[in-house]
Amino acid sequence: MYFMALATDYDGTLAEDGRVSDATIAALESFRETGRKLIMVTGRELPDLKRVFDRLDLFEKVVVENGALLYTPATEEERPLSLPPAQEFVAALEQRGVEPLSVGRSIVATWEPHETTVLEVIHELGLELEIVFNKGAVMVLPSGINKASGLTAALAELRLAPLNVVGVGDAENDHAFLTASGLSVAVANAIPALKDRVDLVLDRPRGDGVQDLIGRLVGEEHTLTRNLRHSIRLGTADDGAEVSLQPNDVVLISGSSGIGKSTLATALTERFVESGFQFCVLDPEGDYDELENAITTGDAENAPIVDEVLELLDQPDENVVVNALALQVKERPGFFVDLQSKMASLRRQYARPHWLILDEAHHLMPASRDGTSLALPDSDTGTIMITVHPDSIAPKALANVKIVLALGPQADEVITRFCDAVGEAHPLNLSAPEGDKVLFWHRDEDGPRAISVDRPRQSHKRHTRKYAEGHLDEQRSFYFRGPNADKNIRAHNLAIFVQIAEGIDDPTWEYHLRRGDYSRWFRDLIRDEDLATETAQVEEDQALSPAESRRAVADFIRRRYTAPASK
Repeated sequence: MYFMALATDYDGTLAEDGRVSDATIAALESFRETGRKLIMVTGRELPDLKRVFDRLDLFEKVVVENGALLYTPATEEERPLSLPPAQEFVAALEQRGVEPLSVGRSIVATWEPHETTVLEVIHELGLELEIVFNKGAVMVLPSGINKASGLTAALAELRLAPLNVVGVGDAENDHAFLTASGLSVAVANAIPALKDRVDLVLDRPRGDGVQDLIGRLVGEEHTLTRNLRHSIRLGTADDGAEVSLQPNDVVLISGSSGIGKSTLATALTERFVESGFQFCVLDPEGDYDELENAITTGDAENAPIVDEVLELLDQPDENVVVNALALQVKERPGFFVDLQSKMASLRRQYARPHWLILDEAHHLMPASRDGTSLALPDSDTGTIMITVHPDSIAPKALANVKIVLALGPQADEVITRFCDAVGEAHPLNLSAPEGDKVLFWHRDEDGPRAISVDRPRQSHKRHTRKYAEGHLDEQRSFYFRGPNADKNIRAHNLAIFVQIAEGIDDPTWEYHLRRGDYSRWFRDLIRDEDLATETAQVEEDQALSPAESRRAVADFIRRRYTAPASK
């Protein structure tokens, strides 16, 4: 499920002439039976609402007085969200003959045409109050208090994100909370101004319309998520058309090393933040520690703790980077199994985190474990898997992929390897993209399209601590073997490299130095072009003694990789 709650106005939306039909009550009950939650957002005062409607037990939260009071039916707790009205204000209105005049816990209400008198009194007393209109009703509340602020308070208690809420209403005072909802809906009898601003207008009025809406939410929810507020812009096609991802897409980003996969993922996290989506990055190699708008747990020395990750994600406005650098490669699939099982429960209950980014996904779901215990992302929940080689990911995980984004000059080969891994025929018209374009292939389409993807505002900074202190795998480590290949001393990070270099015998050091092995390792596997260039100059300088060349290379490393940053 994606839409986890329905927030509905009362008069003119659920109710006709103050009453809710049995059929509408039955629809509300069916909605609750799916595990979703109901929230009422009304301008009525609580005693009045209880008098006309005896089924508040259907609702998790009730926002009354147009956002000034939050009521929990299960406990009968009343939580004021605003200060009570000033007595001098109420007295002034009474003295001027404003009636009818209703005074609630915070709201003061009357009817047109008394709005002019109300405004005059507010001005004369210098009060920070606002007037809200509702089909002839005139409601006065403190500035900033409205149905949107009330809904926000209700969602905070329910730990739900606004994007996962459908709001439905009919009148002027519903504008605010509908705009704050992930999907805004107007019943057929709504005022024209409201209909013009919502995402969906129902065919039937009042409770009948709400019944239809509930039917769509329960039976065909996926048709309601495809609107601009839930689409994530990816880039543009050659014809200028916008290319976007949908909240239930499972995406594979793949291409050769250093080609821009993490940069593309960084750009997507910026779109997530702009749209209000919560995201979680599983980061096996410590590449996202400096990602904006996210909290990082775990580092090169301390493995992340699953319960700590979940505690952070429990807050809808917290994005999390899970740095698994301290875990051995063989430990990462098991860690992900544990995290994914608990995160799946969180997603079932709250539909978030909305997006899960799995960098180096082959570390988390390796093809070698396809027949054993393996964490698989949901097939209909936003997930992005990133890898160099698609066929290194378990085929069961790849089977859920809806969209492939292939980067680099061998992008066409990426798609070919993906198809081979899942046992699918290669798409038509498969060729490498030109320049820095990316192949976008939705598996429902015949073939891929070349698109230009958006660049991130922040520069993606590959985290240096993993190279300084982390544990690179065997293929990416440096091996001091010597001229006779009689040694096999492994440096699995730069700090260890410097330590070994300082103690290794001169013939072994110079053997690798003159072959250019050090600069080659820095360039190809550490992927630091500047360090490689500096080191290459030392490698070519025949006048340097072994001690001088060691010291120079070690100084380059220490300067660029401020050692032991264990903070």
